[in-house]
Amino acid sequence: MLDEMGKRIDAVIIATPDHTHAVTSAAAMRAGKHVFCEKPLTRTVHESRALLELARKHKVATSMGNQGTASGQFRRALELIRDGTIGEIKEVHVWNSAGGADRKKPPQGSQPVPDYLNWDLWLGPAAFRPYHPEWMIRNLWRDFGTCQLGNWASHSANLAFMALNVHELWQADPSRQPRPLIRFEANCSGINHLSFPRWEVVRWEVPARAEFPPITFTWHNGRAAGSRDILENLIGDGLDWGDKKEKKYLDHAGAVIVGTKGRIHATGHNATFRLLPEADFKDVARDRPKTVDASRGHEMDWFIACRGGKPAWANFEYAAPLTEFLMLGNVATQVEGCLEFDPVECKIVNNAQADSLLRSKYRQGWTL
Repeated sequence: MLDEMGKRIDAVIIATPDHTHAVTSAAAMRAGKHVFCEKPLTRTVHESRALLELARKHKVATSMGNQGTASGQFRRALELIRDGTIGEIKEVHVWNSAGGADRKKPPQGSQPVPDYLNWDLWLGPAAFRPYHPEWMIRNLWRDFGTCQLGNWASHSANLAFMALNVHELWQADPSRQPRPLIRFEANCSGINHLSFPRWEVVRWEVPARAEFPPITFTWHNGRAAGSRDILENLIGDGLDWGDKKEKKYLDHAGAVIVGTKGRIHATGHNATFRLLPEADFKDVARDRPKTVDASRGHEMDWFIACRGGKPAWANFEYAAPLTEFLMLGNVATQVEGCLEFDPVECKIVNNAQADSLLRSKYRQGWTL
């Protein structure tokens, strides 16, 4: 398409399966096109770093599709976190109730490729295998998906990651010593290199940034023992995981940002929130930002950037660090022990096996 119609194309929107986000975005940026890529930005940490560097090199307008970023309440909550309304932030908890499939075997046998499908193209950079429709359910398999860390945490961890300026660690002076390392570790239902664990708890220890002290992020996915009790104690009532309240899975995803004076409970897309305890914050306005820019809409913000306006809030300078941070969780569930990640060098410094999982091997004919 870029070869045949490139002169007629200004910008590209990418909503392919996770494993082809990176190669498609890279091709578009190399052709000088602005790029909007759906979440998760990429499947691996290395792919996110490659897209960040390409966006810088080609100076194109970019954005990732975590649409809650445009919400008036998202931007107001960001202000409340930064201005100290809920005090000093001690910890962040992010959750999803779904968990992973924990498939032990790949699809068995093969089937004829449907006449409407280019199977080789769908596989993209992934290793070739005979066609089976179950491969296309991408979040069943590590080769093609990112499970809930990419599918949902891209939304649910967004407010805390942005408001607390965690992405600044990626911009640290390379000469700084000692390096600001992110320590992280997972507890899960079992190591599975083919599929994703049935449940997982991932904990990141984030070092201090300029105006923020160290903080911990904890990701609760599936029905890990004790996680629901922790979350319900923090939000003060029961989570609707299909068995409480309206029984509609209304609370299947979300985040709690814990401060010394109160808490923010954000919904799954971080587009709405409430302040807790509610009685302590009943007079606090929450519908729209007071000091930061309001959004004209997530996609419109990117259109404006394409036309030379301000960068979109979810541009790759921000979205790549967020995605790297989350995809570290998918590394942690494949090894044992605590890992240390250098966000400047894009390297796990204390475990060679884990470091090798930051990237994946592309088959011949595919490249970033």
